[in-house]
Amino acid sequence: MSWTIEERSWDDAAGVALRAAQRAELDERYGCDDHEPGGAPVAGEIDVFLVASRGGEAVGCGALRRLDEHSVEVKRMFVTPASRGSGVATAILRALEDAAKQRGWTTVRLETGTEQPDAIRFYEREGYREIPLYGKYVGSPISRCFERRL
Repeated sequence: MSWTIEERSWDDAAGVALRAAQRAELDERYGCDDHEPGGAPVAGEIDVFLVASRGGEAVGCGALRRLDEHSVEVKRMFVTPASRGSGVATAILRALEDAAKQRGWTTVRLETGTEQPDAIRFYEREGYREIPLYGKYVGSPISRCFERRL
């Protein structure tokens, strides 16, 4: 399948809609709207935001937030249910990793939740290894953290 991945503003309408869909899905999975340790990212924290589109329709997104001089964190990685299994998630993740490399970042970290076994399998399949909880996630009973060195 063919899609386009491009960098967009955090406030891009398609990106806002994708993030809202992700939020609704997570609210349903966790049975509440309190499932994000440390709070949601805001525009000023996001260094890269990518949107994947197919046939003019936004089908996925992902972002990078700088943690330190060498590390970034994947945020808001999401693919619409109809596009899952198409390879677009891997394409978005690789595009985020390429963006990190271009900026000189060598480590990509992320947090996902205990009620997201599909995400956990995806990141492990893509070469991420589980690490101890870090930063805002330390002590969170619903978090699992992963890392990949580029």
